[in-house]
Amino acid sequence: MNKAQLIESVAIKAGVSKKEADDVLKAFEDLVMENLKNGSEITLTGFGTFSAKKRSSRRGVNPQKPSEIITIPEVTVPKFKAGKTLKDFLKK
Repeated sequence: MNKAQLIESVAIKAGVSKKEADDVLKAFEDLVMENLKNGSEITLTGFGTFSAKKRSSRRGVNPQKPSEIITIPEVTVPKFKAGKTLKDFLKK
């Protein structure tokens, strides 16, 4: 399912227009990104938790020159941990 299909499905399920569903989805995306950037977590009880984790710097190999060792810099990556209700639903 892509974003357009998600918006259409949400609009039908919630009984709102596609524009309203798009606005809500955009607001949710913005809030998640802002909170993760500020170091906060977003927990939707039963569904899951969005968080940001730092991946420390490490040594790697340059794929174009395998004999060259490079340092891969520290980076912050998004993380999602599924909640119990979601996990149980998928097990059935």
